[in-house]
Amino acid sequence: MARIRLTMAQALVRFLTMQKTVIDGEKQPIFAGMFAIFGHGNVAGMGEALYQAREALPTYRAHNEQSMAHAATAYAKAMRRRRFMACTSSIGPGATNMVTAAAVAHVNRLPLLLLPGDVFANRRPDPVLQQLEDFGDGTLTPNDAFRPVSRYFDRITRPEQIIPALARAMTVLTDPADCGPVTLALCQDVQAEAYDYPASFFEERIWQARRPRPDESELEAAVAAIKASKKPLIVTGGGTLYAQAEASLAAFADRHRIPVGETQAGKSAMAHDHALGMGAVGVTGTAAANDLAADADLVLAVGTRLQDFTTGSWALFNGEGHRLIGLNTQPFDAAKHRALPLVCDARVGLELLSAGLGDWKAPAAWTDRAIAERSAWLQTAARYTDGGNAEYPSDAQVIGAVQRAGLPSDIVVCAAGGLPGELHKLWQPGAPGGYHLEYGFSCMGYEIAGAIGVKLAEPGREVVVMVGDGSYLMANSEIATSIMLGVKLIVVVLDNRGFGCINRLQRATGGESFNNLLKDARHQELPDIDFAAHAGSLGAHAVKVTGLADLQEAVALARGQPRTSVIVIDTDPLASTDAGGAWWDVAVPEISVRPEVEAAHADYARAKVLQHIGD
Repeated sequence: MARIRLTMAQALVRFLTMQKTVIDGEKQPIFAGMFAIFGHGNVAGMGEALYQAREALPTYRAHNEQSMAHAATAYAKAMRRRRFMACTSSIGPGATNMVTAAAVAHVNRLPLLLLPGDVFANRRPDPVLQQLEDFGDGTLTPNDAFRPVSRYFDRITRPEQIIPALARAMTVLTDPADCGPVTLALCQDVQAEAYDYPASFFEERIWQARRPRPDESELEAAVAAIKASKKPLIVTGGGTLYAQAEASLAAFADRHRIPVGETQAGKSAMAHDHALGMGAVGVTGTAAANDLAADADLVLAVGTRLQDFTTGSWALFNGEGHRLIGLNTQPFDAAKHRALPLVCDARVGLELLSAGLGDWKAPAAWTDRAIAERSAWLQTAARYTDGGNAEYPSDAQVIGAVQRAGLPSDIVVCAAGGLPGELHKLWQPGAPGGYHLEYGFSCMGYEIAGAIGVKLAEPGREVVVMVGDGSYLMANSEIATSIMLGVKLIVVVLDNRGFGCINRLQRATGGESFNNLLKDARHQELPDIDFAAHAGSLGAHAVKVTGLADLQEAVALARGQPRTSVIVIDTDPLASTDAGGAWWDVAVPEISVRPEVEAAHADYARAKVLQHIGD
């Protein structure tokens, strides 16, 4: 058997370059690149190997390890899991900085390969710089923090261990059911050790997306349940987009006249102007989708993990005799809340369901009601997004101005705060993938870094980041990365001078404004932050605008800029879209010295009666 002598790091990198996929008939590397921040735990081993392969596997430098892993995760999401990226860091803080990003990928079922450096396997310099020492476990290192947020975890303590580890990694990264982050902790001495690897380890391999078909009995049960329904509703999640099933979803809804609500991850799977597209469903949902969800006697959940924001903490779906069908590649998700499971690919499942239903259609009265409710909601939404002359516009008005300055091909990126709720209700994506929200982990700081990954995946589309001042202050350094890489973004910073979303939640649960808005936090002096000057110092074209008309003009001008633009506008921290929405279970203290809290708890107790857990 032919052998090739390489260091473990060289073998790892060569293996990655030989993994391929086919997209639209074109063979491409399945790894689009490696994000790297070098330190003593990876610069000698991985750094040297990546330099040798810098053309076949591009290495991108970032400014923060968490942010670079966010960018890689966003790339995989924008590519609908067909291609993905890897990230390497040093040991210690470089590695643990990526744990939060691993959780983002884990929650969102997205492929991400993490390659943190680790301690010396030989333990001779023990303890090495940045090594965490456990007094009762000599095998523990900071990388063990990745275990609960990885689909697969391994520590490479011998060079030959990389052979089975990478085989398992690729299986997980490309599996539609088990997809998620893989962490291979690379002991830094082992990275540099040589081994005679079999040449077959480096043979080209093509990975194709698997489309599992459903069990016949599950399919028959699902068809029968839909045929028996009088008020069916489809709830579509991110799995629909990952499966490239948006055309099948529209065809299914059209043929069987069933309205569709969208989760945060599923938004843009249904064209915003489709007559049966009810828009967002759940806590941040439209009145149209939620009114139907409350009455539906059957919910077909396609590619969604049914988190509490989708289900209104399981108080939303309360139609008489309601049933749930879980169409999902992952049995864990398909069977939630005693659903009839339909374990399969979203596209395959919808097409086989449609064939089984034949010419069956939902009752006309139900469909007519859905169309009427959609029309009414669009009129309501327009009132919130229309311009005005208030000194501090609402988030909804800012969204309206940005949308008016955009094109149907634009992609909006957001993650946390009040904006995800407003965008979920009000943004009208013009094409699949035009709505990119990280709302599974709702990770502040994802926005700008994630947008880099989106732009790398979709270089021909304008990527618009909408971010609050709180998230901006948490993670803004990747503006400099976007300049360095020539990855042009439009970043709109909404400055409400604090954490406005949580301040509203605090007040809604009976609390007094405290420690959220800057003015309500302990301070000697209120900061007066010049976000435009700061963004400009990072290399962006930056401007602060004073009204909606100026904002709309600035966004239009930013489209013609060759580099990243940052546009700052002051907004109202209290205003939000109170139309639509659903209850969300946020526990309120049973007792308090404040009567407002006790009143909020009484409301909370009444709302909990609607929850149905396990029925």
